[in-house]
Amino acid sequence: MSDKRRSYESGHRPKFMVVVDKTPECARAVHFASRRAARTGASMVMLAVVDPPDNFEWIGVGEAMIEEASEEAQKLLDTAAREARNAAGVEPEQIIRVGTRADEIMKLIQEDEDISFLVLGAGSSKEGPGPLVSTLGGRAAASFPVPIVIVPGGLSDEEIDALAG
Repeated sequence: MSDKRRSYESGHRPKFMVVVDKTPECARAVHFASRRAARTGASMVMLAVVDPPDNFEWIGVGEAMIEEASEEAQKLLDTAAREARNAAGVEPEQIIRVGTRADEIMKLIQEDEDISFLVLGAGSSKEGPGPLVSTLGGRAAASFPVPIVIVPGGLSDEEIDALAG
């Protein structure tokens, strides 16, 4: 694990990281990150996090639930990767982790010294910007190891293209 970012050192390349989930704003984050990655010569990593099952002691049941959720996560990653390719010709790295989202995001950033930005989509509903933006964009942002880019969920592809390049 490294606290030092090495993304601009020789032999390294900066990465835009996107958390992939079922929310509509996720597509906004993927579009923005892929356009910025292509524009800046960076690469992209997509993370999908599977929630661990609660208290399953029956042999195999918990593992089966994780496997099923991982298959669904892979489908989400495949769809998001297709969007990144279509939007900007970017081929993202795809990662699935099991755990709580905030913890797995932090672990991946600590493990990959080339991750330079975390890109999140903000929901545009009355309920607020969404749990990730609320959690990571709040008090945690002050001590976060990389900048957090928050893409408004109401932006169109054309508006994002004008901003991201």
